[in-house]
Amino acid sequence: MEATVSFRGHGGGVEECSWASVAPALLQMASPWRTFRWYRDQKHYSGTYWSATMRDHVIYESRLELSRLLFADFDPSVRAIVAQPFLLQTVLERKVRRHIPDYLLLTRQGPVVVDVKPLQRLSKPEVAFTFDWTRRAVESRGWKYEVWSEPPAAELENIRFLAGYRRDWLFNPEILEALREADLDGLLLGQVIGCLPDHPEPQVRSAMNHLLWTQAFLIDLDRPLGPSHILRRPA
Repeated sequence: MEATVSFRGHGGGVEECSWASVAPALLQMASPWRTFRWYRDQKHYSGTYWSATMRDHVIYESRLELSRLLFADFDPSVRAIVAQPFLLQTVLERKVRRHIPDYLLLTRQGPVVVDVKPLQRLSKPEVAFTFDWTRRAVESRGWKYEVWSEPPAAELENIRFLAGYRRDWLFNPEILEALREADLDGLLLGQVIGCLPDHPEPQVRSAMNHLLWTQAFLIDLDRPLGPSHILRRPA
């Protein structure tokens, strides 16, 4: 499929080139193609999220987009997150088709183009048509295309909770190092506090939550986070 891509540089200027030839590094530096709007009685929630991956704010246009943003920030394979990364254009059935994906994720496995849409809206013909040609364009580059809808509730709430501990400069480096070196594999989360009796419990608990966010230790995220969760180290 022949297509063109337009994106905004940090200076605000628009660049356009062939979709088949655009380098991921160029798109990584792109500013959002459009920014969110605020107006009275709007039915969606827009905002900015401080991303630990980007060390900067990333925009979202709905709470569902924020959920995908949280998952991307939590994923250790994601190296960069770009919101509203580009405008993709092609000609189909004698009409110019345009689409702005919600996110571009640059991962260890390669670029991932993400569209976020509530599950109930995926069956709409215009949505299905747009996502179909977008998928074909993205996959023609050997990139991955993802349509993302509502995630499992428990997993989302756990990641949302751990995101509160994503800012690494807030934690005691000595406690973080002691927890990393401690023999915690197979231990219950509720038992961690007793492993460092010489440090304040709130600081140990907060540091442990930060290590769960960075996935220095792993737990089952499919049920609400609690003291009975078993810690394990990544393979």
